[in-house]
Amino acid sequence: MGRIKTKIIKRVTQQLMAQHKAAFSEDYAKNKEVLKGFIDVHSRKISNIVAGYLTKLVKLEKAKK
Repeated sequence: MGRIKTKIIKRVTQQLMAQHKAAFSEDYAKNKEVLKGFIDVHSRKISNIVAGYLTKLVKLEKAKK
């Protein structure tokens, strides 16, 4: 079982995917760097969770195709 994501994490990630879908890839480290340009998060933990969730969503989108 995985970790449960909070509503704020899911909401922010869905908004980023809707607005900047092409900017993200399957690489977590690259997504972390790209994420810094789009949002200003003071918490490193929250930033890492969002980047990880973005990576997961991109991988799922690719698997569907």
